[in-house]
Amino acid sequence: METKKRVLSGMQASGRLHLGNLLGALAKWKELQDGYECFYFIADWHALSTCYEDTHEIKGNTFEIAVDWLSVGIDPEKSTIFVQSFIPEHAVLHLLLSMITPVPWLERNPTYKEKQEEIKNRDLTTYGFLGYPVLQTADIALYKANCVPVGIDQLPHLELTREIVRRFNYIYKKDVFVEPEEILSETPKLPGTDGRKMSKSYNNAIYLSDPPEEIEKKVRSMLTDPRRERRADPGNPEICPVFALHNVYSPSPSQEKLQGISRGTTDSPAIDISEISDQCRTAKIGCVDCKIILAKNLIKKMQPIYEKRCKLKSNPQRIYEILSQGSKKARKIAIATLKEATEAMGIHMEAPRSTR
Repeated sequence: METKKRVLSGMQASGRLHLGNLLGALAKWKELQDGYECFYFIADWHALSTCYEDTHEIKGNTFEIAVDWLSVGIDPEKSTIFVQSFIPEHAVLHLLLSMITPVPWLERNPTYKEKQEEIKNRDLTTYGFLGYPVLQTADIALYKANCVPVGIDQLPHLELTREIVRRFNYIYKKDVFVEPEEILSETPKLPGTDGRKMSKSYNNAIYLSDPPEEIEKKVRSMLTDPRRERRADPGNPEICPVFALHNVYSPSPSQEKLQGISRGTTDSPAIDISEISDQCRTAKIGCVDCKIILAKNLIKKMQPIYEKRCKLKSNPQRIYEILSQGSKKARKIAIATLKEATEAMGIHMEAPRSTR
């Protein structure tokens, strides 16, 4: 029987998850479950790299993220779901790897300066923020992950992980750690309500935990084509944030035809994205009507997730059990890998046994 390759990925517990997280990562994670041995963790320690001054939401975010994952189909029967801080070996390996990682490697990381530009209201001139990729390397290396699902913008992070792993293996003359390969996934940059990239940092996101009425409210507030000042002005869907969401959540013409056939009719009251585009360009539809259609389609797609989410939250003990069981399974692997690493370094020591 062929051994499955191991996949590892995680998400920071720095806020609630939104549509961008769903399309950019979780949909791919769900798909990978059937072909790989998957390990997915909630990175509560990583959240400290930017939220060290205000930590009171990290615990709650950890719980909410677990609920989000389960509600979209991350299955604890197929994947190991765990919490970073439940496994102290992450911190120990981070310490050991930090001893061999050159500072210039970290300073050239493109995300280092990009995040500092994006997050202006916090002091990010800390080692924790600079050394984020070292902890990330420890997360991956502890489980000897073969593959890491990433978007193209995250490739520099993964290459740095490979460099640190190679350096460790070279210095200590033993291939303790695996150089992980990327699983590239298309990460659509969904616009938020203000037209910028959807991000919790910008407070412009539609969250997986938003009830239908909140989704409708946020969609109605979205910016549209800035050049369409009046109802009679023709629009340009290609530059409209609302239409960008239509491309994801509204049906294509072929989908509408198939849905009509399944209902025994080719007539459908729904409007597809091709018609929305045409009617926008010819000013046959206004921005308000366009938003109403989007809200309806988006709510319909998100309703199963929201309903499952409500059911899961009604049994919080089950959520904690899943996290505890997954963390116990993950820690067994982490302990064995750390032992192998410290033995290669020649610093492994067994605790003295009691003489009683």
